[in-house]
Amino acid sequence: MKRASLFAGVVLLGALWGLLLPFADRGSFTIHMIAHMGVVAGAAPLIAIGLSGTRIDLPARWPWFSPIVASIVELVAVWLWHIPVFRALSESSPPVAALEQATFLAAGLALWLSCLGGLEAGRDGRRLAGAVGLLFTSMHMTLLGALLTLSPRALYGEGEVSCFGIPLTPIVDQQAGGVIMLLVGAAVYLAGGVSLLATTLNSGIPRALRRRG
Repeated sequence: MKRASLFAGVVLLGALWGLLLPFADRGSFTIHMIAHMGVVAGAAPLIAIGLSGTRIDLPARWPWFSPIVASIVELVAVWLWHIPVFRALSESSPPVAALEQATFLAAGLALWLSCLGGLEAGRDGRRLAGAVGLLFTSMHMTLLGALLTLSPRALYGEGEVSCFGIPLTPIVDQQAGGVIMLLVGAAVYLAGGVSLLATTLNSGIPRALRRRG
């Protein structure tokens, strides 16, 4: 299970970085958002599942590395790279684009590992904190996606771009990217948070029954 998850995450990451970004229109915000969501909400959780319990499982070695801390780190990384000036730098400079993608992967792995990894001791508490961290991330993803979708003017680019051969105006391109963040990012983090919360609540039921017995 863990090996298959790790393999799937690496393959997805390779497809995004090796096929999508090099050959698509880098000026398209929609393409950027597909890659962004693919990294943080697709590849990162899959890789985190594969790395949990290994020597790279940082939460097991760093008790202070909590899901709440990791969710704040992700918030800063995501919002920082969506400031128009940094977005423009990423579109015009391959090294900056590589740094951006590396930041997304590091922040995504940090969050998902902090939620899914760690020692068995105190696992329920970490799951509960992970649920809070993922739900908080879902909220700020929803907020940013809504702001991008409902913005009355284009924040990125000035000319027409191509998204998989479809010409898009800057404002339509931005709105499409915002919708992708709303549908994919917010939904994946919400589902992860609810799943961790349900697992934590269910794990307490057998213990309560044993105490009564």
